[in-house]
Amino acid sequence: MDFREFESFVAATMVGENIPGLAVAVSRHGETIFSKGFGVRDVISEEPVTPRTVFGTASVTKSFTALAIMKLCSQGLLRVDDAVVKHLPQFAVPGVDDVNKIKVHHLLSHTTGVPPLRRRQDIEGFDGHLEFIAHEEFHLLGEPGEYLSYSNDLFLLLGAIIERLSGKKYRNYIQEEIIDQLGMANSTMHPGKVTEFADLSTPYMYNKETCQPEAKPWPVLNNYEVGGGVRSCVDDLLKYGHAYFSDSIVPQAVSSLMYQPVHTIGKNSSYGYALKVTPNHNGFTLVEHGGAQPGVSANFGFVPEAGLVVAVLCNITGVSAARIWLAAVNAVLGNELTYSTDTETAAPSLPEDVLKYAGTCCSAEGGRICVSGDSSGLRISFEGDEYDLHYARDQVFFFNHRGQKVVRFYLDDEGTPWAAFVGLRMLVREA
Repeated sequence: MDFREFESFVAATMVGENIPGLAVAVSRHGETIFSKGFGVRDVISEEPVTPRTVFGTASVTKSFTALAIMKLCSQGLLRVDDAVVKHLPQFAVPGVDDVNKIKVHHLLSHTTGVPPLRRRQDIEGFDGHLEFIAHEEFHLLGEPGEYLSYSNDLFLLLGAIIERLSGKKYRNYIQEEIIDQLGMANSTMHPGKVTEFADLSTPYMYNKETCQPEAKPWPVLNNYEVGGGVRSCVDDLLKYGHAYFSDSIVPQAVSSLMYQPVHTIGKNSSYGYALKVTPNHNGFTLVEHGGAQPGVSANFGFVPEAGLVVAVLCNITGVSAARIWLAAVNAVLGNELTYSTDTETAAPSLPEDVLKYAGTCCSAEGGRICVSGDSSGLRISFEGDEYDLHYARDQVFFFNHRGQKVVRFYLDDEGTPWAAFVGLRMLVREA
C-alpha cells in the first residue's frame, strides 16, 4: 500500500505544529503494513524516532484499565452495574445521599456527575484518594448518567477496585495481565523502569516566547497512573490493539462492550468505556482514545470491521495526534485523509440571543474558556490564544485549533448557559 501522501501529511503537520518527533504504526488483520518514526526523540542528540521509541501514552492508558475491569468481569468477580461502594466500602461523594447510585459503569464512562477536580498528584495510595473525594468541596453536575465529564479522580478508583479484587497492585496487574501477556517488550507500567529503555523519547513542551521545545521530566503520577501511566511504543500498541480482535485477554464478546455508545459527545460520536466510538465512517466504525500530558500527545484505536489498528505517539504536548491518526485510518480505508463524519459546519446565521453565551467557564482541574464578542460574532480564549467561535446548531459552536474543537453549552431552565462541554470536560460558568 502506498503511504506517500500520508507521510507528506505527517511532515507538514510536524512543521506546522513544531513537533520534534513522532511515530506511527498501522496493522491490518494482525499484519503490520506501516511502521515508521519521524523526526527526533531528542533535539540535542538528534537521535531519530523509531517504531520502538518509548513515549508516554497518557490517557490511552484508560483503555488498559477498562480492559482489566472487563477481564475481572469475565471472571465473575464483578459486574459493571455493581455499585462502586460494593467494592470500595469507604467510597463517598459530597452531595450524594445514596452512593449506591454510582456504578462501576459510571466510572468507566465518566458519567458519575462529579466534575473535574483539582489534581492531587501528591496523594499516594487509593485510600488517600477516597478520603480526598469524600471531603472535597464541589457541586455535582447532575445525577449519575445525566452528563459526561472527564473526572480523572473518579476514574482512578477503578485501580482501587482492580487491587481489591485481584490481590495485586494496580500497576503490577496491568503489567502482568496485559502488557506482558501480549509480549509488549518495549512497554511498562513501572515509572522507575522507563529510563532503562535505550530507545526513549524526551518529553517536550513548546515555549511560545522562545519558539523552541523545552525538555520536561517524566511526570510523577502516583494514583493518576490509572488513567495515564502506560509508557509504550507504536509497535507494541499494535499488539495491544489486536487483543480486541482476539480472545487473548478477554473474550471479544466482553471487550466489545467497551466500545458500545454510552453518552453522545459529538455530531456523530459517543463515549463508551474509555473509548470514543464513531459509527458510520463511510461504512466503518472508528474506536479510539487520545492522550495528553506534559511531553505527550497520543492517539490509539482500531476499526473492527477492517481488522485495522493504528497508533500515533508524539513527544510534545498539545499537537494533532488525533488528526494524524484519522489520516492514517483514512489512507487505509481509501478516503480523503481529512475525511470525517464528526465535523460541524457553520450555520448561515447567528441566533438572536448569541450574546448570552459570552462569559467564562472553568473547572477546578484548570480547564478554562472565555467567550466574548458582540451580535456580529463571538471569540473564544482557549489555552492562551483567541479564535473565532462559529455557531453550528442548537447550543453547539466550534473553533479551529489544530483541527476543529467543539463547544456545547448547556442551558438552565431560564435558558441561560450554566456549563460548556469542551475537550470531554464540563466547564461550569463563573457567576
